[in-house]
Amino acid sequence: MAAPTRTFRPVGARVVAYVVAVLVVVLSAFIGVALPDFVEWHVSEVVTMALLLVGVLAGLHAIGRSKVVVDDEALHVTNGFRTRHVPWSDVAGFAMNSGAPWPTLVTKDDERVMLFAIQGSDGAAAAESVAWLRSRVR
Repeated sequence: MAAPTRTFRPVGARVVAYVVAVLVVVLSAFIGVALPDFVEWHVSEVVTMALLLVGVLAGLHAIGRSKVVVDDEALHVTNGFRTRHVPWSDVAGFAMNSGAPWPTLVTKDDERVMLFAIQGSDGAAAAESVAWLRSRVR
């Protein structure tokens, strides 16, 4: 019987990213409403502010959507808006030194793939996740 898939996601970084996103939207709206009547916005200024807001929100969402999905065949690593699929047969191991912000998947070709979804700041949960991943290396 096949082992179930397991998904790793950041805890602290995800909470911070989405809380900051909400705060940015609320503060932007508050500042927009609180401006005095004599302040006039030109179309180019509104477009610039909207693009800046969308860029900041996209960056925060990229942090929050990071994940690692593990199944019997491969690891599916999503860092930001890029997803990589690394078959178990290509995995040499996992490195996470003390104080490292996240672990690194090391392939047999000595390629390094950062696993943003497992944050060192999550403490014991991160250590347990890395130990579980190491136990799966064939």
